[in-house]
Amino acid sequence: MEPTPEQSPHHAYPDHWEADVVLRDGGTARIRPITTDDAERLVSFYEQVSDESKYYRFFAPYPRLSDRDVHRFTHHDYVDRVGLAVTIGGEFIGTVRFDRINEQGRPASAPADEAEVAFLVQDAHQGRGVASALLEHIAAVARERGIRRFAAEVLPANNKMIKVFRDAGYTQRRSFEDGSVHLTLDLEPTEKSLAVQRGREQRAEARSVQRLLAPGSVAVIGTGRTPGGVGRTVLRNLLASGYTGRTYAVNRAFDAGPATLDGVPAHRSLGEIDEQVDLAVIAVPAHRVPEAVADCGEHGVQGLVVLSAGYAERGAEGRELQRELVRQARSYGMRIIGPNAFGIINTAASVRLNASLAPESPARGRIGLFTQSGAIGIALLSGLHRRGAGLSSFISAGNRADVSGNDFLQYSFEDPDTDVALLYLESLGNPRKFTRLARRTAAVKPVVVVKGARHSGSAPPGHAVPVSRIPDATVSALMRQAGVIRVDTVTEMVDAGLLLAGQPLPAGPRVAILGNSESLGLLTYDACLAEGLRPRPPIDLTTAASPQDFRDALAEALADGTCDAVIVTAIPWVGEDGEAETGDGEVLAAALRKAAAGGAAKPVAVVHVEIGGLAEALAAAAGTAAPRPGTVPPAARTRAHTASPTGPATPARPHSPTGPEASTPSGASAGPEAGTAPDSPTGPEAATGPEITADSGRIPAYPAAERAVRALAEAVKYAQWRRQAAVPGKIPEFLDDTIDEPGAAALIEAQLATAPDPRGRPLTHDEARELLGRYGIAVRPTLPAPDPGAAVAAAARLGYPVALKTTAPHLRHRADLGGVRLDLADEEALRRAYGDLTDLLGSPAELLPVVQAMAPRGVDTVVRASIDAAAGAVLSFGLAGAPSELLGDTAHRLVPATDRDAAELIRSIRAAPVLFGWRGSAPVDTAALEELLLRLSRLVDDHPEVVSVALEPVVVAPQGLTVLGASVRLAPPPARGDLGPRRLPNY
Repeated sequence: MEPTPEQSPHHAYPDHWEADVVLRDGGTARIRPITTDDAERLVSFYEQVSDESKYYRFFAPYPRLSDRDVHRFTHHDYVDRVGLAVTIGGEFIGTVRFDRINEQGRPASAPADEAEVAFLVQDAHQGRGVASALLEHIAAVARERGIRRFAAEVLPANNKMIKVFRDAGYTQRRSFEDGSVHLTLDLEPTEKSLAVQRGREQRAEARSVQRLLAPGSVAVIGTGRTPGGVGRTVLRNLLASGYTGRTYAVNRAFDAGPATLDGVPAHRSLGEIDEQVDLAVIAVPAHRVPEAVADCGEHGVQGLVVLSAGYAERGAEGRELQRELVRQARSYGMRIIGPNAFGIINTAASVRLNASLAPESPARGRIGLFTQSGAIGIALLSGLHRRGAGLSSFISAGNRADVSGNDFLQYSFEDPDTDVALLYLESLGNPRKFTRLARRTAAVKPVVVVKGARHSGSAPPGHAVPVSRIPDATVSALMRQAGVIRVDTVTEMVDAGLLLAGQPLPAGPRVAILGNSESLGLLTYDACLAEGLRPRPPIDLTTAASPQDFRDALAEALADGTCDAVIVTAIPWVGEDGEAETGDGEVLAAALRKAAAGGAAKPVAVVHVEIGGLAEALAAAAGTAAPRPGTVPPAARTRAHTASPTGPATPARPHSPTGPEASTPSGASAGPEAGTAPDSPTGPEAATGPEITADSGRIPAYPAAERAVRALAEAVKYAQWRRQAAVPGKIPEFLDDTIDEPGAAALIEAQLATAPDPRGRPLTHDEARELLGRYGIAVRPTLPAPDPGAAVAAAARLGYPVALKTTAPHLRHRADLGGVRLDLADEEALRRAYGDLTDLLGSPAELLPVVQAMAPRGVDTVVRASIDAAAGAVLSFGLAGAPSELLGDTAHRLVPATDRDAAELIRSIRAAPVLFGWRGSAPVDTAALEELLLRLSRLVDDHPEVVSVALEPVVVAPQGLTVLGASVRLAPPPARGDLGPRRLPNY
């Protein structure tokens, strides 16, 4: 909305303050600045507020607003006086305003840094988190305008408002004066306020997805009168799935009057339906979608699944239609799955919803599935069904205009019916948020991701997202840091999902291999070595082995404390008549399942070749099988949640990692002190009344050894990450004593003040040295050498031996081209090297030579930090030269990095053995290298204006290190949406 000419031209309407938010109950609303055009809306809003709420706002009976009130509350300068409104359907449901005041509480202007704040929320919308969302946004606005504190007067009886302030997490002071409670809030975000904000975000976004997946009633808009067509197909699938709610068919072409279609009420519009409709599935042409959305919004529909195509996948015009669709739906408080979606499925017994184009609803299971592609969704549903796996929920988001993979992670985190989250993603709308949510979710349940469109350099059609400059290998490394199991294909996703959903996590990489084929056992052994596992020599049961032999061997392997997982290999066995017997898969499956059920909590996988019925029998639910000692079957996991005062509820942890440091000698699961989650279900109460699903007691079967081993290797790496994540890393306190953050901030401010270019500027060598020095990063000085005499003078000042280097851009860090001369011990050697350099490569004006004191010998490395617009600040490390530049052997971590991140960073490159004494060389000082990484991480985290740093080379010696070169670039800090108030993205 635009301001009127009455408003100051100095302070234009701040459209960046507009935001869509998800409220506590999962509905959406819009927050925006109040303008002079809102007078009628304000009056109408105030008339709907109760007398009690008005009394709490004005401390006296105040039945109506005067013209002067309306003028004051709608005319703002957006600096000293600001008002925000929350709207649904274009109407106000809540407001907040602040007025800047001085120390005496009188109206003031900057530099006064305190403001008086007041809220008013319509009674019908109280309890939905409206005031909490408003406080987050008005606080962000105030900080932007230089206000550091809010003051508020609240009547003692206004407990709701007092609670809003108390629970926000800001530092506050409270006093009782003249019959009211005087509150002062410091607006600087705190660790607690950020945790509160993210906890509210998680609960609200999870609830918004839950409303879509568990509606009490569904209307299919666009249901054809004749069989066939998208709408009629969805209606048929809804009925076939046994949906427990009410179903309606809607099509404006239906005849007037009462009618039914496929046994459900048929109506021309939602207005004809007397009852509440929670979810609408829209299957009409794109040009008719706005009419259907308006009908839904006006009749209180909570969410939409838009199957219609013809949006952003068609180009710029379709992209604008898609944005308008989202704006329209959110204006009514509705969230959207789609457009161009395949649909949604929820297999919970209380819902049984199949509002999708999938003809057969999957069996009930413990896997949640999200996909941005309908075609991939079909393939995944088919693959999981073919292998006997069940799903808890399924969302095919199509163009992902609103509900995204981030929302699905929010939902999966606390969904008690989901043990494993599988996501096929073609784009990441908010990578920083995705990483944060994935890390939290992976701490309690596995998250498996396939990332499509990895090398196209652009988002897929229909996906409008920030463009990331970082390569896919970096994205993969950052996902690994967050605990995400990143796989390359949907087949690998299914393979990993089956193992994780039906089996406990492995305690380590030690693998027992047994079977009736020596060759298949050897293939499995080789595959284990290739994946970094530690296989034991395969146990050959011979082709004459019976199912009982398999059972005994598996039971023995599970009881062996020297192995952490078992892979069973099986080929058809030969009968007495010499014929291969392929029809006894059910018998072998029963034997294996009995052994697994009675053994220790270790994962078991089966590799089989053409054994009829084996995979199906292994995948069948094992409701009568006894749980393994010390474990709980997947179907009998607790649904209890532990409340957290500052964050979201903590769900049960079905995949508590175990290991040598987290296991009892007998191999049974240890208690919380050994690394398992304190609320992991144990004891009789956890194993009673099991709920049988498709994943209960299943043993995954694979047609190739490589696939089984790869899935197991991913489980091993994930379990190790879980054990480490249970004790998070930290930033050493000693850094605080050697870091001058205010001094660095002053330098950055001064340098940016001299750069009129909004893209910022690179720092000179001396400027970079000074800035890095504020963070304890010493860069060895260089002195210019424009002629031989200057080189000799520089060497005398620095002390021999010295190095002579060119700094021309085309020769920088290119020792292979002869631009560097080392170990020059005296003036004669320096003059000779200077002459050789200029004779070979060009004049001093071209080469820009410098002289630098020699550093102790060591390993040359490269340390970098950069800010990507999409992913955020990234810390990188590699060996200098060919390893990183030619082979791409570079590791990455997100900033801020902890001590554990720094240690893992230098050990995760393939060339890491060079740092630790490879082939008899002296190990270098990795502790000093880790400290350097932590200091650089701290610099870019403290000062987002530092958009790029490269330390090259960093020579790491057996004792200490030397930074020989540094380049730094400053620019105005990019927007950090992940640190601001909650808001939905606008794609």
